[in-house]
Amino acid sequence: GACGKINVASDLMVAVSFEFFNSFGPQMNGNLVCGRKVQATAPGGKTVTVSVEDKCASCTQFDLDMSPAAFDQLADESVG
Repeated sequence: GACGKINVASDLMVAVSFEFFNSFGPQMNGNLVCGRKVQATAPGGKTVTVSVEDKCASCTQFDLDMSPAAFDQLADESVG
């Protein structure tokens, strides 16, 4: 990912939009957003804490592109 780590589907991580990522600085590895924890809450109230590890080209400003493991904590993959 953009933060310099190789991520796998079982990691509890997210990618954020280029706009949001770059608001912490232009660098990739070592960007201040890398490794920050985010708590995401689904409409039903389930939550998951994930680490920011990558950039998402198709995301809008505050979208979170979750790993399969992170999304599974919130809902069935068929809904997302």
